[in-house]
Amino acid sequence: MKRLILFVSLSAVIVFASTVFAEEKGSYVSYKKCGGCHISQRDSWLDTTHAKAFDSLKPKVKANEKKKAKLDPNKDYTNDKDCIGCHTTGYGEKGGYKPDMPEKKAKFLQSVGCEMCHGAGSLYRKKHKEAGASFKKTKQPTPRKELADTGQISNYEEACAGCHLNYKGSPWKGAKEPYTPFTPSVDPKYKLDFEKAVKETGKGKGKGKGKAIHEHFKLRDVFKGEPVSKIRAELQKTAKEPKAGEEEEE
Repeated sequence: MKRLILFVSLSAVIVFASTVFAEEKGSYVSYKKCGGCHISQRDSWLDTTHAKAFDSLKPKVKANEKKKAKLDPNKDYTNDKDCIGCHTTGYGEKGGYKPDMPEKKAKFLQSVGCEMCHGAGSLYRKKHKEAGASFKKTKQPTPRKELADTGQISNYEEACAGCHLNYKGSPWKGAKEPYTPFTPSVDPKYKLDFEKAVKETGKGKGKGKGKAIHEHFKLRDVFKGEPVSKIRAELQKTAKEPKAGEEEEE
């Protein structure tokens, strides 16, 4: 009887542990951690509108845009929960931005950072390191599915839609309250043209060329296979070389 009870107890522990492991989700680590390896992308992104998204919530910043959207241009929206979800990284999620967090940590999450497009990075960041080390030794790539299994996003268009198409009457089926006040009816520039936005990155002035996302740089084929977005594969054909000595993995 004791052996039976012990067996049942151990089985329950194993099932519980397996369930917890299967449900494990990555936490947000901030662009500081991502940019430690992806230096070229970080430097380009720092000059983009996404990198400055939190600043637009401050009083007297983007005043004309706020007036069009019927918002008070003199009001401070940096603590407004209906705004910071799309102007910070990982708000309301593990490791993500919190209004009361220490400034030394908050400053790396007060923007639309890497993980808002690529997913919370704590788990797949480890996978990048493991795969990179393996590739150096064997020259054999790691299945990209392992990144997806640890939370890395490949459906970038859907990630963008979460903020840019979240308005009442939106064609995006995922739209829900609180809606953004910045809609195409306020100004045509708020109509998301995903492919145009991504492909036009790199045109104009400055490191990030004043666009929403970073420029595109060659990756080193450390990962292979699905899932991979069509736009990503297309952009890699004309992507720039990263800075000398920089090892880009994925």
